[in-house]
Amino acid sequence: MTAVPLPHRVTATIRETADTVSFELEPLGNQAARFSPGRFAMLYAFGVGEVPISVSGIHDTGRLVHTVRAVGAVSNALCRLRTGDTVGLRGPYGNGWNLETPPGADLLVIAGGLGLAPLRPVVRHALARRGRYGRLGVLIGARTPEDLLYTRELGSWRAGARVEVTVDRAGSAWQGAVGVVTALLDRMEPLDTSTHALVCGPEVMMRHTARALLARGIPGDRIQLSLERNMRCGTGHCGHCQLGPLLLCRDGPVVRQDRVEPLLTVREL
Repeated sequence: MTAVPLPHRVTATIRETADTVSFELEPLGNQAARFSPGRFAMLYAFGVGEVPISVSGIHDTGRLVHTVRAVGAVSNALCRLRTGDTVGLRGPYGNGWNLETPPGADLLVIAGGLGLAPLRPVVRHALARRGRYGRLGVLIGARTPEDLLYTRELGSWRAGARVEVTVDRAGSAWQGAVGVVTALLDRMEPLDTSTHALVCGPEVMMRHTARALLARGIPGDRIQLSLERNMRCGTGHCGHCQLGPLLLCRDGPVVRQDRVEPLLTVREL
């Protein structure tokens, strides 16, 4: 980890939706950063600025995949990258998902919108080690069918996991579910209290999802949330990402529900 952005070359880009792009990066030097699912990098668009972006793909070769939605100056610049372009990257930062569950424990992944990006490496990790986990469930919510991410992969995920998808609104051509992602919990088999749940999405979605999981008997120490605040330095020095006693770039972004729940109930914290 270094405070100086290291140059990385774009080796591939994929247009996920109208405003969201995934791009693969390889380091130009000999030292590849060691990321794990859930951790993030500070990506620097030269001449524009940098933003924190969770890794959405990790290759054994050292190449990384990041998925970015164009919502501001830096993210727009990143979404315009082409193969051969260079960006700066520093990291990895933060805590990732705890995947060291007891052998045979069920794993439930719940994503809302762009929150599927930090969870994509989890799904791939679990599918590659299918015998280590019990039931694997992936619940996905999106605004519209056109906003769904990684649609090219969902078929292969269904070969080893129970995948359910819902959208907030859709036209007559959509044959899937319409509604909030928590409603998909009713489609799952009865959840075992040993289930480990990993949740990422808009904060209001995560709060309601955590409450729904608690109501179904899953304890808070087995529910992990990936939280987002205004991260600037990534090293816990600037204080922009403070959430009560936590600095999310250092103490998060992944935090256990039982630790963070009292903070999420404080208005405007």
